[in-house]
Amino acid sequence: MSLLLAPWIRLSLLIVLLAAAGVGVWLYEPQRLLAQGWPPGLPVGAGVLLFAVAYGLCTAAFVPRPLLNLGAGAVFGAQWGLPAAVAGTVLGAGISFGLGRVMGQEALRPLLRGRWLRAADGQLSRHGFRSVLAVRIFPGVPFAVANYCAAVSRCGWLPFLLATAIGTVPNTAAYVVAGGTAASPTSPAFLVSLGFIAMSGLLAAAVAWRKRHQVTGSLAAQGTPVVGGVPHGP
Repeated sequence: MSLLLAPWIRLSLLIVLLAAAGVGVWLYEPQRLLAQGWPPGLPVGAGVLLFAVAYGLCTAAFVPRPLLNLGAGAVFGAQWGLPAAVAGTVLGAGISFGLGRVMGQEALRPLLRGRWLRAADGQLSRHGFRSVLAVRIFPGVPFAVANYCAAVSRCGWLPFLLATAIGTVPNTAAYVVAGGTAASPTSPAFLVSLGFIAMSGLLAAAVAWRKRHQVTGSLAAQGTPVVGGVPHGP
């Protein structure tokens, strides 16, 4: 029993579980059911709840959130699609965070030896809400990666979930509106949402480029060798 509770055994089980979830998504494409196979005549409240649960499970299984957000808009429109998508986002983030915290943290924390890894861990541990909020507002870091990085750190549950709920609203709303108005591609709502998505993508790329050069410069000033933008050394 003690062997099964060993950190590396739990991490290996987490990797197997995530790999199985990814293969299942690739084979069965459950995200299509959210938009194409929804039960007719289902009450809106029950539909929103079921959609949020399905959304959360799909997100934890690496289904891209933009597809799910577009599906939320197509199924419910902006009024109910946004609450369903945000609730599903928080649920999926919580599932990933919990899995990473329980099954991977103890095995991975001893590997945080490089300066840049320790800096990222310290930022998430000391300023969890602010750091997660920035990552969610500027979606340059993949959703699943951010979830598991936060899980390995000492970021608390409440700051993580609250920052996720708040920070994902703008981008989620843009995709939901785009999904709800896709049948009218020349409508102002669709064009505005599409423009917001494009602008947020460009802004995220600019922020990522700036942060990369800031980190590179900081590491170089500390004497850490940097090759091709990747830090080397202890």
